[in-house]
Amino acid sequence: MTTVLLIACIGMIAGSFILLGLTPIEFTTAVFGKLTDRPKSLRDEVGEFTRRKKQSYLRREIAEVQSILKVTGRTARFPMLCALSLLCFAVGASIAIMLSNFFLVPVMAVGCMFLPFWWVKLTASHFKRDIAAELETALSIITTAYLRNEDILTAVDENLPYLNPPVLSVFKGFVSRVRLVDPDVTAALHDLKDRIDNAVYVEWCDALIACQHDRSLKTTLTPIVSKLSDMRVVNGELENMVFEPRKEFIIMQVLVVGNIPLMYFLNKDWYHTLMHTPLGQIILTICAAVIFVSTAFVIKLTQPIEYRR
Repeated sequence: MTTVLLIACIGMIAGSFILLGLTPIEFTTAVFGKLTDRPKSLRDEVGEFTRRKKQSYLRREIAEVQSILKVTGRTARFPMLCALSLLCFAVGASIAIMLSNFFLVPVMAVGCMFLPFWWVKLTASHFKRDIAAELETALSIITTAYLRNEDILTAVDENLPYLNPPVLSVFKGFVSRVRLVDPDVTAALHDLKDRIDNAVYVEWCDALIACQHDRSLKTTLTPIVSKLSDMRVVNGELENMVFEPRKEFIIMQVLVVGNIPLMYFLNKDWYHTLMHTPLGQIILTICAAVIFVSTAFVIKLTQPIEYRR
């Protein structure tokens, strides 16, 4: 009966979308847009600026995901991500309803809603690691050439064949701008600085801008580039340190979830107590909440280290 009612509810929601002429992406974009663009009082803005009051977890996650998509050039995928998040919300709630565990409904719905956002954060860490590795090579060879000829345009141009995307497109745009649009190298360097979100890269661009006025400052470029090597070594050591704890965490999650169907074959009375009594349903709800919260903390604590000025 519960399954039939759930299917009827899904049909009513789908019919409402058809009657109103809405698409799921338009609906989710409007919902998440209201959450992020909601006007705040002056007290709330002052509290957030002074860090006395934090934003809600949902708004922080949405803002962080938006910044990640902007950095990785996937801003157009945000509406689709919102639609996927709302779909996961509905799927999580449906699973809990089909299990006849109404204590579990809000936990599964909210927890599953964050799954697409956590996936973006995981993929962003790999993207940033690849960008840092490519920047290390690019800045090193460009700096070496600049120390030799003291002309940043020539140094970048002669090393373009050795660069790889996405760093290649950034420096190729710099050369094209100086040669075809505006010969002002300093203005082009200011524009170049905003193309990649990396603190060491920004510091390197600032040092290059200073070198346009005082060539003796070029000796500061090599120590700046060496910071990327230091961060690569530190992140490599961190990855080795967190590999075992992360593997144990995944194994524990699999064991907790896998014990539920296993209990059906081992002792059906225990399974019935767990699945169909209020106490057992509350225990399942607590376990699901712990799994989602711990997953959020693991993703947060295993992000690669970034240099900050």
